[in-house]
Amino acid sequence: MNKWIRTPQTARDAAAPPAADPAVRPANHWFDANPQIFTRRERLSTTLLFGGLSAAADTLLSAALEGLGYKARALDTPDFASLHIGREFGNRGQCNPTYFTVGNLVKYLHSLETQGRSKTEIIRDFVFVTAGACGPCRFGNYVTEYRKALRDAGFEGFRVLVFDNNGGIKQASGDDLGLEFNARFFLTVLGAILVADVLNVATYRIRPYELTPGATNAAFERCMALLCDGFRQPRTLLGALRRVGRTLNAIEIDRLRVKPKVALIGEFWAMTTEGDGNYQLHRFLEQEGAEVEVQMVSSWILYIIWQNLWDTRRRMKLPAADHARMGLGDQDARRKLIMYTLGDRALRLFHRLVVFCMGMKNHAMPNMNELAKLGHDHYDNHLRGGEGHLEVAKVIQSAKERSAHLVVSVKPFGCLPSSGISDGVQSQVTELYPEVIFCSVETTGDAPVMVQSRVQMQLFKARGLAQAEFDRALSNSGLDLKTARAAVKPRPTLDYPSVTGIAGTAARFVAEISLWRRLVARLSRAIAPGRG
Repeated sequence: MNKWIRTPQTARDAAAPPAADPAVRPANHWFDANPQIFTRRERLSTTLLFGGLSAAADTLLSAALEGLGYKARALDTPDFASLHIGREFGNRGQCNPTYFTVGNLVKYLHSLETQGRSKTEIIRDFVFVTAGACGPCRFGNYVTEYRKALRDAGFEGFRVLVFDNNGGIKQASGDDLGLEFNARFFLTVLGAILVADVLNVATYRIRPYELTPGATNAAFERCMALLCDGFRQPRTLLGALRRVGRTLNAIEIDRLRVKPKVALIGEFWAMTTEGDGNYQLHRFLEQEGAEVEVQMVSSWILYIIWQNLWDTRRRMKLPAADHARMGLGDQDARRKLIMYTLGDRALRLFHRLVVFCMGMKNHAMPNMNELAKLGHDHYDNHLRGGEGHLEVAKVIQSAKERSAHLVVSVKPFGCLPSSGISDGVQSQVTELYPEVIFCSVETTGDAPVMVQSRVQMQLFKARGLAQAEFDRALSNSGLDLKTARAAVKPRPTLDYPSVTGIAGTAARFVAEISLWRRLVARLSRAIAPGRG
């Protein structure tokens, strides 16, 4: 028998733990102290920091919180310097959004130090607010990553407040909370996000067609100033929206420039950020002559509402009460359905109000039930994580409705939900719908030229489709370019053609002009005999 193997004599001997070595110190495991105390008394002296959405949404959120009586500041869009800081203080193996957003916060706190503030003052006078969730990705670990990086950067004890994006207004309890998660708070926050979404959609529709370079960006800055004042003084918000509409409608544009339309989808943060996190992809596409169809942040809120409606209806069919975290238990399921339905309709109603006040035509929020049906056969609606079935459904919808010449899916390298979909499921979808030009790109924070060159190759095909589509629309309409341009020019800038089944904006305008001319001709022929 091997002398190094000790054969146990009894069961007790076999189960006995080895004797502790007095020379070995016990392991000192890291413990997340989770400092979140923020009281009502601190509200006037503490600044809320946040960021991670579009630049417009972050800015308007800051103004909206100030209108509610908070001190707030939106962090700048994360850049490559943020990425490097995030990698320095973060754990290995995280995805880009973690490094960018965590590093962006640490970078800002370091800038406060250079202005003469001590670490003690920074920890006392500032709080970071972020969303939290669970699922098959690293998003559930973000808050821990923030605290770990803050500790290693010398800001141990800095408060990171997190609320679950599924928790609604039932986020916390207590009478001395600095953040009041009540209905007014959430309605104001949702309003700021929705207004920012509509403004983003409008400016991305206008910028590729502006006659004076930079006119749209200058108008955007004026609009942001108007809206920030409107959110700080909510009674003036509707008037601010109307002035925003007039400001945008004053931009001179040429709608008949042929531009390929690119739908930008993918992982939520990667497709939303407008900075180095996706290699300035929005700006790059516009510089390459494309019109970018951006996704709205508020669509994610609709998706969360849809998830709760979907889950509630299915849990109601269970034979016994479901006491899971998101279960029904002893709750009134019908009341829950009514509340979520009212939330969905209220969000859509406010969207219509914003669009109406701005004078923007033919813009609607996505139909979540329709997207669920489109994606279900390829990515089951029960599967969650990231955007779930939405990525697949958006590609199918693009093919069926011919709403884009190119679909670009962007996500961080190794993003578990999004990469699995784009690199796996989408390959089958594009085989079923070969008319879709689909480009999947992953970002690592390095090698932007590789990503941009890959997009350029697909964009070359999209340009050809856009030009062919426009030529076909002109031919079918019987118009020449000069006549079509004269007919389109008097229309307000925020008008958008209602014709469907055509992707390019120029081709859609030509088709709509032709449709109206044929309608007028028919009416004239119908009325003429009566006059005779």
